[in-house]
Amino acid sequence: MERKKTIGILGGGQLARMSAYQAYKLGFDVVILEKEKNSPAGQITKHEFVGWVDDEEIVKQFTLASDIVTLENEFVDYKRLEFIENLGKKVVPSSKVISLIQDKYIQKNTLAKKKIPIAKFIEINHDSSYDFISAQLGKKFILKSRKMGYDGYGNALVSDQRTLNIGLEKLSSRQSKLYAEAFVDFKMELATMVVRTKKETKVYPIVHTIQENHICKIVIAPAQISKQSIKIAEEISVASVEAVGGYGIFGIEMFLTKDENILVNEMAPRPHNSGHYSIEACTTSQFENHIRAVLNLPLGSTEMLQPYSVMINLLGKRNGEGMVQNYNRSLRNENIHLHVYGKEKSRIGRKMGHITLLGKNLNSILKQATLIERQIII
Repeated sequence: MERKKTIGILGGGQLARMSAYQAYKLGFDVVILEKEKNSPAGQITKHEFVGWVDDEEIVKQFTLASDIVTLENEFVDYKRLEFIENLGKKVVPSSKVISLIQDKYIQKNTLAKKKIPIAKFIEINHDSSYDFISAQLGKKFILKSRKMGYDGYGNALVSDQRTLNIGLEKLSSRQSKLYAEAFVDFKMELATMVVRTKKETKVYPIVHTIQENHICKIVIAPAQISKQSIKIAEEISVASVEAVGGYGIFGIEMFLTKDENILVNEMAPRPHNSGHYSIEACTTSQFENHIRAVLNLPLGSTEMLQPYSVMINLLGKRNGEGMVQNYNRSLRNENIHLHVYGKEKSRIGRKMGHITLLGKNLNSILKQATLIERQIII
């Protein structure tokens, strides 16, 4: 009889926590490696290692306790993943895939080589002038960190030499290597999840994402766009995952331009904020299919169970304990699905949880979800 599989997850945040729930549902064990004790995912496993990938001894212990390893974000240096692979354990997505994604300049080059539509981009250095960059990208462009950029932390909008100088100073404090990308005057931001194994590929519905202060705030599923745009977005998303040789689950963020073209913004080799709605809205959630893909198991259906779904992120509204302060009011709508991530401390703007509503009338559930989010204090 086959022994119970144990999945090692690098990172212990909410993505690891929601993936762990699905692993347990399927009868597997989970091991977590996170920098601090009692992380959101660490709270729900007996096997929590405290440390990080630069500590070879703790990584060896974590790897020994795992049958296969995955990750909850792409910020783990791919060379540390190679170290795990050299210890004899498979990593999904592999170190090779992560090496093509975690540096966004390399990611864009990889996509461009496969003729996947993206905004024009160039590599820059700290001596690059506004005139030099704008001559190639236009008067307005985005300065970006090549690594460690998320939730707007790695971006700066540039329109002249002054804003370029400010952007260079701001981003250089986080990551030394930068690149610049043409500003896209988009009509809508889109996203989807692609899950792929050696045997099959499945695509979740194309969703409309709405940002607030560079953080995904609202996800509307499915996006209210033409069938032709949906078809193109699906094809581009699958091609993007194939371009990096990816297996596992991938979030693909895209722009729908005002002339109805679709451009890939960026991709993430993991479950993604834009796919949280799938927990209740789809036959198989992104997190369950993540676990299935890691173990190369048959994938579940990505079809929606209701015509529409709205997911709204619960961002911290105060600094303090990471608990909802008014559960009675928060749960008053009997159809609401409330997720609280178990973070010990809340701070203004931090992702603390999310809510999801399903239904047959999009305007109605969007109105209800927006009202509920305003009422929740966390």
